[in-house]
Amino acid sequence: MLRLGIIPPIVNRNPRFSPPEWELDAEIDDLASVIQAAEGLGYEFCCFPNHVAIPAEGEDRRGAIYWDPAATMGYIAARTNSIRLATYCIVLGYYHPLQIAKTYGTLDRISAGRLILGVGVGSLEPEFRLLGRPFDDRGARGDDALRALHAALGTRVPSYHGEFYDFDGFVIDPHAVQKHVPIWVGGRTARSLRRALELGDGWAPFGLTLDKLTPIIDAQREGIGARGAGFDLVLAPEPPLDPVGRPEEATEVAMNYTAAGATKLNLRFHHNSLNHYVEQLEAMASCATEALGSEGSNAGRG
Repeated sequence: MLRLGIIPPIVNRNPRFSPPEWELDAEIDDLASVIQAAEGLGYEFCCFPNHVAIPAEGEDRRGAIYWDPAATMGYIAARTNSIRLATYCIVLGYYHPLQIAKTYGTLDRISAGRLILGVGVGSLEPEFRLLGRPFDDRGARGDDALRALHAALGTRVPSYHGEFYDFDGFVIDPHAVQKHVPIWVGGRTARSLRRALELGDGWAPFGLTLDKLTPIIDAQREGIGARGAGFDLVLAPEPPLDPVGRPEEATEVAMNYTAAGATKLNLRFHHNSLNHYVEQLEAMASCATEALGSEGSNAGRG
C-alpha cells in the first residue's frame, strides 16, 4: 500500500522549487506545526536534507539553507508521537560509521524507535575537501560504511572488520532501540539503486523525474521483486505538487508513481503560507485515496 511522507518546508530552501518567502522568517515551532499536521493526517514519515557547508558559488543551484538534521529531528521527536523521522541524506564519507551510529542511535532512542537512516555517497567534491575527506573512492567507502552500520546500529559493543573501517571493543551507548533501523540509499544513478538492493532497505532517489526514474527501476525489476515487501521505492515527484489548486494532476501523479513501483511518495508542495501548506497536506491525502480507490483508503496511514 502506498504511504505518504514529506520533505517539509523551512529546513531546506532549494532554488529549483521557488521556495516562498514566508519560510525565511519561519521558526522551529512553525516546522513542528507542519509536521504535527502531517502526523495527524496519517503521513508516515518526514525527511530532513543535509549538507554541512555549501560553496557560495553553488548556492544558486543547491541552495544554502540546510538545518542540521540531528538537532532538528531531536526537537521534532519531542513534539510528535508516531511520524517517522528520516535523514535525506547523510553523506557516508563525511563521518565514521560509529559517529553516525551514536548520533542517530541516540535519536532513535529519544524518538522511541522512529528513525529511518537515509544515506548517500555524496557528489559535492568541495564539501569533501573542506571536511578533509577522500572523494575519489567514496563509493567503495560508502559500501563499507553501510556494512559497518549494519553491524553497529542497535548494538552496544559492535564489531566490524572491513576494507576501510575496523572496530571492536568500543561501547556505543545510547544506541538505536530498533532491532533493525531501516536504511534508505539516496542518489541519482542506477548504481545507487543497485547499492540499495544490496545493502539497504529502500531506494530514495532525488532530482529525477518519472521519465528518468522508470528505466532505472525497470532494469532492476527482478531484484526489486526478489526483495519483496521488505524493500521500499521512496520516490519524490517533481515538480512540487499543488493538490489544492490542481487535484486532478496530483491524483494522476500518485497513480503514475504507484504504477512505476513506488511504495512511498516523498512529497514537496507549492505553498505560500503555513496554513496553505497544511491545506496541501489535507488535499494530498484525499488525492492519494482517490488514486488508489478502496485499496488506498488509508494511503497516508502509517
